[in-house]
Amino acid sequence: MSNPYIVLPIILQLVAAVVLMFFWTKTKAQKTISILFSTAAVAVGVYMLHSVWHHGIQITHSGNWKAPFGITFVADLLAMTLILISSIAALGVSIFSAGSMREERLKFGYYPVFHFLVMGLQGAFLTGDIFNLYVWFEVIIISSFVLMTLGGKKAQLEGTIKYVSLNLLASSFFLTGIGFLYGLTGTLNMADLAVKMKLIENSGLVNVTGSLFLVAFGIKSAIFPMYFWLPASYHTPPPAVTAIFGGLLTKVGIYAMLRTFSLIFGGDEFMTFITSIIAALTILAGAFGAMSRKHMSKIFGFLIISHIGFMMVGISIFSEAVLVGTVFYLIHDIIVKTNLFMVSGLVMKINGSQDIKALGGLYQSHPLLSLLMAVPLFSLVGIPPLSGFWAKIFFIQGALSAQNYLLVGSVVIGSFLTLWVIARVWSEVFWKKGENLPKQANGVYFDALSNLQQWAYIVPMLLLSIISLYIGLGAGRIITLSQKIASELVDPSLYIQLVLQNQLP
Repeated sequence: MSNPYIVLPIILQLVAAVVLMFFWTKTKAQKTISILFSTAAVAVGVYMLHSVWHHGIQITHSGNWKAPFGITFVADLLAMTLILISSIAALGVSIFSAGSMREERLKFGYYPVFHFLVMGLQGAFLTGDIFNLYVWFEVIIISSFVLMTLGGKKAQLEGTIKYVSLNLLASSFFLTGIGFLYGLTGTLNMADLAVKMKLIENSGLVNVTGSLFLVAFGIKSAIFPMYFWLPASYHTPPPAVTAIFGGLLTKVGIYAMLRTFSLIFGGDEFMTFITSIIAALTILAGAFGAMSRKHMSKIFGFLIISHIGFMMVGISIFSEAVLVGTVFYLIHDIIVKTNLFMVSGLVMKINGSQDIKALGGLYQSHPLLSLLMAVPLFSLVGIPPLSGFWAKIFFIQGALSAQNYLLVGSVVIGSFLTLWVIARVWSEVFWKKGENLPKQANGVYFDALSNLQQWAYIVPMLLLSIISLYIGLGAGRIITLSQKIASELVDPSLYIQLVLQNQLP
């Protein structure tokens, strides 16, 4: 089905960024405009996901140049689900930024760059061309670089150097892999690549090309052993920036792996073996790293790594059953990780510290806020029936069916270690008595804010907590959606047919 309006999520974010530039010094207007555009983006995401669910995959070719020659945008269920979930996360961060971001940072263009970043994410989800996926990745890197450096503190600059250096290295691998693909097939359209790559008899060359993409997307996703840049950089920017980074940026790499491995490199025994080992090591490295940290943002940073490993389970086995778990976990993880970094930001605002050893008594002093913050914390653990529980059933069942006991053991151990880490955070920060705390943890910062600023902290956390509860308690609907997405990933023939044969009116 042809639909030129599927690029509306991209255009909406572009218009938001441009409009915000005209209100460069008017911070109140910037906050209002950003929230309004972010709300509109959620509404567009809901409508378009509904349309794709009922009418099937929708396509548009830029400038009427049909595939494989033109730039193609494809709205399938995977793309539109991630468009909607990322729009919800972006709305939460937009509101959170209104209360937490300092005025001088807003005057240096925080909101326009934020919307450029979201535009890059939406473009990456919708593109049907491998080179334009690279272009959208570069938009994301440039925008995230600016957001990380706003404020110019030493720790930020150090973290930014590590972040940008590794991501530029990933881009080099990505661009090299694109060159290999074009040399092998003479095309960059992903549907056309899916057809032509099957005709290549030199499996060694295909494996080398696939490995280049695995390294490129692996660095961006922070998989083992290419993860060390993430915990070294994600704790340095303001909490609002960390929230959008933690919730979305690594997930784009997972999306890119799902897309390219389903269309181009799927079903290869060599890649299955390599990705299985990487998935197991990523789960364990992230979990053990989180156990050794005392700073909340660093703990959550290592848990990002560990749970990227969970999603890699589906990519390594690539059966429909396990991919259901990967898609479900991807939906859950975007919402929960975004919320978790807002939790750490609120803890910082309440007590002036994120060192769990220097904190305590938060449940006693702020019981309702603590219960709100408990939702993302224990959803992350996967305590039944919260959202993190259901995907792990599919991971374990699928890995058992594939007789991959390494992944079964890694998922089980990683889940228990996550439980231990979150229980420790809850015990230290919320449950223990807040006696003899340092002066910076005296709990006066949040209470000194205006009511409007306080609600700007609370509302996005409440929004994302409600979404997390819906994902867990309404798991049947999310599983149905995930099953349909997984079937399209395992058998992408309809995607390929529609892209290559779709005729514009």
